[in-house]
Amino acid sequence: MPRSRASAATLGGSSDETEAAFYEALQRGDIELLMSCWAEDDDIICVHPGGPRLLGAGAIRTAFEAMFSHGTVRARPLQVHRVVALTSAVHSVVEQVEVMLPDGLHQAVVLATNVYHKTPEGWRLVAHHASPGVAPDAQVVDAQRPVLH
Repeated sequence: MPRSRASAATLGGSSDETEAAFYEALQRGDIELLMSCWAEDDDIICVHPGGPRLLGAGAIRTAFEAMFSHGTVRARPLQVHRVVALTSAVHSVVEQVEVMLPDGLHQAVVLATNVYHKTPEGWRLVAHHASPGVAPDAQVVDAQRPVLH
C-alpha cells in the first residue's frame, strides 16, 4: 500500500527512532504510522504471540487493524538489547503489555525480536516476532557483564 511522504518523513535516522514510532503507533492505534515503520517489501514478516506467521504488508496490516478494532495495544518496551550493523539492526525487546479483559486490567510480559534494515527511505522494520514471556523476564538485572579479555 502506498504511504504518504509525510508519514515516512516522521521516522528518524536510526533503528531506535523507528522502533519508538512503532510502539507509539501501537499505543495510539495509528495504523498509518504503524505501517510506515515497515519496509515496503513483500518478504516482511510478523508473528504475534500464539499466532500464525504473517507474510507481507497486506496480512500484517489486516492483523493490526483487527487488533486496533478492539482498542489500542498498550505495549511498552522495558528492556532493549541491540545488535547494530551498517544496514541492519536486531532489537531483542522485553515488552510490558496491558490488556483490558472483562474482569479488569491484566499485565503480561512479551518477548519480541524486531529486525530493521536501512532502506532508501530510512530504517524500516522487516520482522517482528513476539512470544509470551514470564515475570522474571521483565526484571532488570544489575549484574555486571563479565570482562572477556
